[in-house]
Amino acid sequence: MLSRVADSLYWIGRYLERTEHTARLLDVNLALMLDQTPAAAERRWERMQTFLAWNYEGVPQTYALVQALTFDVSNASSLVSCIGAARENARQVREQISSEMWEQLNRVYLQVKRTTMDQMWHEPHEFLHNVLKEGIHLFQGITTATLSHGECWHWLRLGQFMERAMATAILLDVHFAETGSTPDDQTNYLDWVGLLKSCTSFEAYCNVYTADIRPERIAEFLLLNAESPRSVRFAADQVAASIQAIASNTLGRRGDRVKRLAGRLQASLDYGQVDEIMADGLSGYLATIQQQCQQIHTNVYQTFISYPVETALV
Repeated sequence: MLSRVADSLYWIGRYLERTEHTARLLDVNLALMLDQTPAAAERRWERMQTFLAWNYEGVPQTYALVQALTFDVSNASSLVSCIGAARENARQVREQISSEMWEQLNRVYLQVKRTTMDQMWHEPHEFLHNVLKEGIHLFQGITTATLSHGECWHWLRLGQFMERAMATAILLDVHFAETGSTPDDQTNYLDWVGLLKSCTSFEAYCNVYTADIRPERIAEFLLLNAESPRSVRFAADQVAASIQAIASNTLGRRGDRVKRLAGRLQASLDYGQVDEIMADGLSGYLATIQQQCQQIHTNVYQTFISYPVETALV
């Protein structure tokens, strides 16, 4: 496969996952504002900016923050920028994806472009949940149903789960750093529920632990649960599987290093114990996870996308 095609497919997966992640955070924050004090809501908005590694320039008012994260084309983190970037990457590999995938991505893009801030502000759940989250879920379902599960499919999934692993690790890191991680720290029940809902994991968590909200159980579920599609471990498993599949289509031993890096991340999560992780320091563990994800991303580029010409001849 041409490296240009692989690059575009990888970034379609990443941009769409990033769009859904941001839409989910906005939806949860706007819903929780109805039940929290203004001070608590302000802390949540500040925390969200840290999640997204983005700072609003000016006096932070909720309306202006939401507008900047939704429709501001000058903000690369905004929803309209991410969905536009995903569509542009899809346009460049139009012949590699199915017509149904292209039509669905265009449908979501045009719905976002047609919506104004005032329309969104009066019905935020309709836009963030029904248009964006469901629209992207439908794209992923169409992809699974219409695209051959070969190299193109694995590049899309590699981007999607790489983004998910990194975003969830950052979300946990920031949240635990600000709200505490001791077992008795349940001073703000809504904040912990909000963290689970930000990962679409509240009901799945309750199925495992009932509604007994405990920080260490949340950390275990979102980090180490092998069956939850939103856990870091599940994402790491998918990253390793896609890299294995992509490398098997590559001649020579060029994929060995990136396969080892993905396997190391997978093993650290497979054999991790939450009590030991929290005793040693959750923040340090999550920093290592983020660092490993970044190494995999860099090596994927060096191995499959931006490699020297002479390397391809080995």
